[in-house]
Amino acid sequence: MIVDAHQHYWTLARGDYRWLSRELAPLYRDFGPADLEPELARAGVDGTILVQAADSAAETRHLLALAARTPHVLGVVGWIELDAASAPRELAELAREPLLVGVRPMLQDIEDERWVLRPRVLDALCALAPLELCFDALVVPRQLPVIAELLERVPELDLVVDHGAKPRIGTRAAPWAGFASWRADHARIAAHPRARCKLSGLVTEIAGALPLDDARGELARTVDALLELYGPARCLWGSDWPVLGLRCDYRAWWELSRELLARLSPRERADVLGANALTFYRRARRAPRIVPPAESLA
Repeated sequence: MIVDAHQHYWTLARGDYRWLSRELAPLYRDFGPADLEPELARAGVDGTILVQAADSAAETRHLLALAARTPHVLGVVGWIELDAASAPRELAELAREPLLVGVRPMLQDIEDERWVLRPRVLDALCALAPLELCFDALVVPRQLPVIAELLERVPELDLVVDHGAKPRIGTRAAPWAGFASWRADHARIAAHPRARCKLSGLVTEIAGALPLDDARGELARTVDALLELYGPARCLWGSDWPVLGLRCDYRAWWELSRELLARLSPRERADVLGANALTFYRRARRAPRIVPPAESLA
C-alpha cells in the first residue's frame, strides 16, 4: 500500500487560514478531494494522511467530517490548543473521532521557541500516548534542539518531524551552509527510537528560483542524510500537496521521490512509501488498493 503521509485540503471561505494570502497565488483557491484524487490515481497512491493547516479546532472538526466521506483519507492530524489547562480532557474527547491520528501545533509560527516545553503543553503531550495519538512537529532547523529536548522530557511520545524540518536546498556549487548543524540536530532526535521524519515538503525549500533539476544533487544529499540517521524504517514519504504546487506537480514529485529512493531495497522502499505511515499513525484506517504494488514501485 502506498500512503502519502502529508497533504492538506482547505476552503478559503472558512476564514481559518491567516497565512494564506493572494501573494501565494498558486495556493489561493479551494483545494479538495476532487482536485487530488486524479493525481493519486495517476501515481498509484492508495491513501493519504490529511494534516491541519490552520490553528483552529473548527478546521479540525471540518477535516474529520471531510475524511469520513473521503475513502482515500486514512486519518487526520488535527489541532487543539495544547497550552490550555483543559487540553488533556479535550484530547480525550477529540480522540473519540476514529479518524483522528495525531495533533500538530504550528510550531514554526510560534515566537517562543520553547513553547512546546511549557508545563501545560507537556501535560497535554503526555496524554497522547495512552490515546494512541501521534505528534507532528512542524519546525524549522533552529527549532530542532528543542524537539530533541522534548523527546528527553517525554520519551513515550510518538513524534515525526515534518518536512525534514525544512532544510534549505541549494546546489553542489552553492550548498546550504547550515547543513552540518541541521544534520547534527537530527542525529540527536533520531537517537530516540520513537522519533520519525517525513520526506515531504523538500522541493519548496529549494533556494530562490533555482530549477528543480539543478537542485537534484542537494535533494539527494538531504534525503540520504535523513535515511541514514533515521533508517528506512522510520522515514515516511509525503507530498505536502497542494503546497507542493509552488515548485512542481504531484506526478513530478512522485517520480523524483522514486529516483531519490532507488538505492533502497524493494522492502525498504515499500516501508518508506506506505508501511511506515500505517505503523506510525496506528489509528489510521486501511484503504482499498488503487494499483498493484509492483506497478507503483517499479
